[in-house]
Amino acid sequence: MTNLLDVEHLKQYFPIRTGFAKTTPLKAVDDISFSIRHGETLGLVGESGCGKTTVGRSVLRLYEPTDGKVYFEGTEITRSNIKSMRRQMQMVFQDPYSSLNPRMTVEDIIGEPLDVHRMYSNSKERREKILNLMELVGLNAEHATRYAHEFSGGQRQRIGIARALAVNPKFIVCDEPVSALDVSIQAQVINMFEELQDKLGVAYLFIAHDLLVVRHISNRIAVMYLGHMVELADSDELMDHPIHPYTESLLSAVPIPDPETARHKQRIVLEGDVPSPLNMPTGCPFRTRCRYATAKCAEEMPDFTDRGNGHFVACHVK
Repeated sequence: MTNLLDVEHLKQYFPIRTGFAKTTPLKAVDDISFSIRHGETLGLVGESGCGKTTVGRSVLRLYEPTDGKVYFEGTEITRSNIKSMRRQMQMVFQDPYSSLNPRMTVEDIIGEPLDVHRMYSNSKERREKILNLMELVGLNAEHATRYAHEFSGGQRQRIGIARALAVNPKFIVCDEPVSALDVSIQAQVINMFEELQDKLGVAYLFIAHDLLVVRHISNRIAVMYLGHMVELADSDELMDHPIHPYTESLLSAVPIPDPETARHKQRIVLEGDVPSPLNMPTGCPFRTRCRYATAKCAEEMPDFTDRGNGHFVACHVK
């Protein structure tokens, strides 16, 4: 059975003006490959600025990729067929406050994808579909005539999720969909994502900072650092047996609710600052902050290799 999504050697460079008539490429995403199976959730984690959101937007061609190929159910996504593919792939944006049009009612926001793809035969059918979508994400029918500013952050994010589900997609990019919400609301929205996956069989690329949230919802987790994918494995395998030094450091920072265990846990603090994507170090991008770095790390980029059971790592030393 073919994967739902295959990403091969994706690159996304942005030209940045660094002098008079001179531009330098900012390598936001630099040669990453991964796949997502039908009905699966792949978590994508990493610190701010590592390129997570850019991966999601480039996959959906909201940004035109600099290089690389993206296949959806075996068909390459190109500029000419992206409009027809949009029905299969949608996005839930990070900020529920700026991703909804303040001049449109909830009914029109959710109904907009239906209008674009002409997915109804009359206004009655359109309204029925919208009300069904609102019920699916836990909104009341009387909310349909209200505007986005009348809702809380959690409710606004539900509106965004209903909009993404309107065209019955097979794949949704969730770009940090709970990071702007209160913790209690985060749990509700995460549980809703899981329920929708069980009901509809939709696959997610779930982008987030919080490793505990990602572990809860993801089948597999990928770790990014400075535009590169450094580790990819099943979620339990990655959390219990991290290999890459950067993953070890991230996991050491995850809070533990048991005080006794937390007291004996050793925190791995990274030295130095994150290098600028405009002036990347030679070889491995993580070597300037890595306690295991060798001369080989400065000379060549490590290959992203399978260490067994689908556990991929890009590291010379470990």
